[in-house]
Amino acid sequence: MAVLTVQNLRKSFGSVQAVADISFAVEAGEVFTIIGPNGAGKTTTLEMIEGLIKPDGGSISFGGMNWEKDADKIKMMIGIQPQTEAMFDLLTPKEHLDLFASFYSNPMSTLEILDMVNLTEHRNKKVKHLSGGQRQRLAIGLAMIGDPQMLFLDEPTTGLDPQARRNIWDIVLQLKEIGKTTILTTHYMDEAEKLSDRVCIVDQGKVIAMDSPAALINNLTKEREVKLSFIDGEFAAEDAEQYARSLPSVVRIERSGRDLLLWTIQPEDALHSIFGYTKEQGYRVDQVSIREMSLEDVFISYTGKEWRD
Repeated sequence: MAVLTVQNLRKSFGSVQAVADISFAVEAGEVFTIIGPNGAGKTTTLEMIEGLIKPDGGSISFGGMNWEKDADKIKMMIGIQPQTEAMFDLLTPKEHLDLFASFYSNPMSTLEILDMVNLTEHRNKKVKHLSGGQRQRLAIGLAMIGDPQMLFLDEPTTGLDPQARRNIWDIVLQLKEIGKTTILTTHYMDEAEKLSDRVCIVDQGKVIAMDSPAALINNLTKEREVKLSFIDGEFAAEDAEQYARSLPSVVRIERSGRDLLLWTIQPEDALHSIFGYTKEQGYRVDQVSIREMSLEDVFISYTGKEWRD
């Protein structure tokens, strides 16, 4: 069942068209991730859905409710973690949560939220003394305090170290376990691939692909990249290259020095044949790897851009 439906959303700022035509529906309980290059319209789309800015056209429906008629009800059913958090440096996490809880008729327990975002030990520490990751976890906690059905997380892990990022991932997965619907934007492909039930790729204000991460990857190509490094050097790699070109499953080959890269739809069969040949010739291989396609490959295929444009 769709709890959020966006149809033909549009928004311009002067002569700049930030969102040209975006449509999607989000199902109850899923993690729905919007990805795209900088300037693609991700944050503008989120802010229109959140009711922070008014769209120029299109419609936004929360299970039949809209901002024009049902703003008060919608505000009670959503939680927002904005891209830039605003907190009081001299208040503690517990004081922040208690304050935000006072805005709702049936808030979640402050102590429960502190436990979920792993801030129980820091509950009485002033915010100005928290790390970046701790502040981000508190921001998510503040979005959760009203016990919303749906949470919006706008680039929740940007600028965090790997451990802090994974702490945020754990929170998102916890939210999924308790049945919350999460809509997030991110700049990290591994994050989108790990967390998302579905991914929506936007570019130039339009949706250009939308599906589960696995389906997007599988639809991209069946080829896999295989790399072999030869102890016996460039001559062995060159000879193996000539042999590999005769294999019907190999669609493309590149060689650099002692390294041989090939793309094949049947990596196991290709390696079996190549290893049979190299054993006959007495060539030694010291490194072999098979690289699976990733969501980053999908992104570059659809947008033609490196991720950090």
